[in-house]
Order: sequence, then C-alpha cells, then structure tokens
Amino acid sequence: MRIKVCGMTNAEQVLQLDEMGVEFAGFIFYPKSPRYVHRFMPKPELKRLKGKNINKVGVFVNATVDEVLEAVDDCGLYIVQLHGDETPKYCEKIANYVTVVKAFRLREDDNVLWKVKDYTDIADMFLFDTEGAGYGGTGKKFDWNVLQGLNIGKPFFLSGGIGPDDIDKLAEFAQEPVAKDLFSIDVNSRFETSPGIKNMDALEQFVTKIKPF
Repeated sequence: MRIKVCGMTNAEQVLQLDEMGVEFAGFIFYPKSPRYVHRFMPKPELKRLKGKNINKVGVFVNATVDEVLEAVDDCGLYIVQLHGDETPKYCEKIANYVTVVKAFRLREDDNVLWKVKDYTDIADMFLFDTEGAGYGGTGKKFDWNVLQGLNIGKPFFLSGGIGPDDIDKLAEFAQEPVAKDLFSIDVNSRFETSPGIKNMDALEQFVTKIKPF
C-alpha cells in the first residue's frame, strides 16, 4: 500500500519518510493552515528537497491558476492536490501542466459518484476526505461505508483522520471491492506532536504495518 504523509514542514522529516519508503509528502500552500509550508520553508529550500523515491505534492485551496503553476515551478512539485471548491474547468487548466488530485470532502449521505462525475475525465486521481469547517487536517474520519459497493473508476487516496489505531480497519477496507481503485492512504494530524511536526516513531510503525496491504 502506498502512503502519503501530508502537512510536512520539516526537510529532515521528509527525508526520513523517504528512507521509510513513503511515496508522497504533502506540503500545504493554504496560508490559513497552521501547516502552511512557507511559514517554515522558503521556496528554494523546498525546491532543493529531493529524496530517492518520495514525490512532492502541493496542496492548494481555491488558489489562482497562476499561483498553483508558479508554485509547481518554484518548489519542484510533482503532483498538485486541489482541496477547495475548484471547478472542472479550473482543474483542467492545471491538469494540462501537472498531475492533478481532486479532493472531495464527504458526508455519510453524499452521492459520491454524482459528486465526482464532472471531474472523472479531468483529474488524474481523487482524494476522499472528511467534510468539516476547514480544509483537511481536522483529525476526523468520515464514514467509509459511503464508498462501499461503488466503482470509482479512478485511483483514489483515502484520507481523513486516519491514525495509528486504524490498522485493522484499513486491512478490512483493503479487501472491499471499491478498494481495487485505492491508490494510497493519506495521513496527517493523527501522527503529529504539533501542527506540521510528525511523530516519526509512530509513522514508522504505521508504515511497517500498512505496506504489506
């Protein structure tokens, strides 16, 4: 199972993730977030940050197209995650330039396939997160049952309050038919000692247990 650790703010910790075999490191480009990357790392440092296998993912919330594309170039991003209320037309402009993950915040009564349908031919991947007052990093889990029995037909990240105690639940979910499209697990605040600073011991234990799935 692939793993993305989001809300990274420390270069040394990113390189530790790379050594663990984590495939994706997420950096938040949303100024209102306590994990806003440029509060901790300037553009040149982020651009220089490279591991052996880890991919840098930029997370944006309702930014302008120019802001996103400039960040891709200035910071050496491999993937863009659009976590706000971006329209299909907006996503298409970004997708013409870089790999796009479109995030959807889900409630238990959502019609997921209806919610994603206008993005299916545009986004490269989806991400499913928890509906809430903010944009990610809430530490709250949505009801994964809303995905049961669906044919997403697109690789997706499973996000939203996943923590060290979710190993068994993730193992069960990985056996469900919908999980044929499960591309990666996405974790963040449940593995933090403070916003943007990860508990690396807890992450290493989690990665070791999740990888075989």
